[in-house]
Formats: sequence, C-alpha cells, structure tokens
Amino acid sequence: MNYGDGLGVVTVTYSPGETLAPFVDTLSKATSRPVQVILADNGSTDGVPEEVAASRDHVTFLSTGGNLGYGGGANRGVAALGPDVGWVLISNPDIEFAPGSVDALIAAGERWPRGGMFGPLIREPSGEVYPSARLLPSFGRGVGHALFGAVWKSNPWTRAYRQEKSPVERTAGWLSGSCFLMRREAFDSVGGFDERYFMYFEDVDLGERVGAAGWVNVYVPEAEVVHIGGHSTARSSDRMLREHHRSAYRYLADRHAGVVWAPFRGVLKAGLGLRAWVLTRKGA
Repeated sequence: MNYGDGLGVVTVTYSPGETLAPFVDTLSKATSRPVQVILADNGSTDGVPEEVAASRDHVTFLSTGGNLGYGGGANRGVAALGPDVGWVLISNPDIEFAPGSVDALIAAGERWPRGGMFGPLIREPSGEVYPSARLLPSFGRGVGHALFGAVWKSNPWTRAYRQEKSPVERTAGWLSGSCFLMRREAFDSVGGFDERYFMYFEDVDLGERVGAAGWVNVYVPEAEVVHIGGHSTARSSDRMLREHHRSAYRYLADRHAGVVWAPFRGVLKAGLGLRAWVLTRKGA
C-alpha cells in the first residue's frame, strides 16, 4: 500500500496513571505536524486512557479486547491508523518528549531512505543516558552479559552489547522499544511485532527482522526523550522478571532451532529458569 506522509503515534496503555497526560502534552511540542494518537488499551482499570482521549480531539481510545502484551497492543494500534499515515511513532506511555524530538526523527528518515526504524536518545529521569541502540545478541556476548552484567558492569561483553560510546547518529542492530519511529512501509514489510512475545525482546526481534528485510535501524541522538519508567510493570515485578527470561529463551531458541541445537536449548531453558527463580527469591 502507498501511504501518505502523515504522522501517527501509538502507545500501549495498561493503567498508565499520571504518566499519560504528560506523554500526550509534551508530544505536541515534539513535532510541528498534525498528529493522530492511538491509545491501544490492554485493559486499564484506572480510567486514565478514556479520560485523556475524551479531553483531546487528536487522541483516540482503542480497546484491544484484553491484555495482548506490548507487541500485540501496538499492532492493533498501527492497524487502526489511516492510509494517510506513513510515519508511525510507537512508544511507552511513560515517555516525555523534548521539543522538536519527533521532527528530528522524521528528518533523519529523510536522510536515510532505507531507514526503517529510528530511535532517539533516551534519558533516565536522573539525566543518565540509557543505552538504547545496541548490537544484536550473540551467544558469546549474551552469556558474558548475563553472567557478569550485574556484578561487573564494565565487562567487555556488556560494553560491546550495549554499544556505550559518544552519542552519534549511526546504525544499530536494534533499538529500544520504549520509543521509536518507523516508516510504515517497513513495519508492514515484516508484519509488525511478533505477538508471541508478551513483553521484552519483542523490540530485539523486530529490529533483527527489519534489518533482514533490507532496512536499516538508525540511532538519532539529536532527538531526545525522557523515560520515566516502569509504572505499569512495577506492580508485578516478579511476573515481569519471569516474562523477561521466558522471552529471552524464545528469542535464542528460535535462532537455534533443530535437532543439533536441542542440547543447547535444554541447558538454556534450565539456566534461565534457575536465574529467574534466584532473582525472584531475592525480591521476596
């Protein structure tokens, strides 16, 4: 399908609380373009998404019919956008945008005609830069990062994986799913998010498939956002920790399929299961 050059924004909500209004309101200063915002709601009970949509003409509340996870909710939101929308910003609802940040992402899209996915510089509330543009996980980097990341933060495997260096516009293996812009043609070309991932690793998987389809993932540090972080998942941190390990297994198992890799998958599943159990016990 041939799309226009309009801008649509999709955020997946699940009782987002007080973070949603600043998300929508800072977005208005992040771009000079008219924008359509879709709140793809996965079953909020706080009433906030409905209230925000009712009080703003450019915001639409869309019930997904259940808790579909991040990727499932985002896919429903993108599908609800009209054919005039050729740029889609997908974001967590706990993001606050710096002025001009979305226009900076679109400008990068014009510089990179084969760019499919564009990620901003993401700051923590403390001002620290989050490493949001990374290499794709490999077996060696993954094991090294998993074993030493929490106790030896400067280890070479973690540094290589996280790509922590001076922020310059560059290509990346994948970009953080907390906030990114996509060329809608690129989103369609890979079928959007893989909905088997309820949460976590859906952005890694998407970035890899975007690259495999001939597009480029581009980190654009000129565009800045702040990620408040963790509002909807803080109430169920143990469940989210288990989900993270489950998604990690799915990602690696998919890429090591077949009989030859069966022993590896068995060890991987047992090791991730044990790690998740230890970490959730620590939080008990």
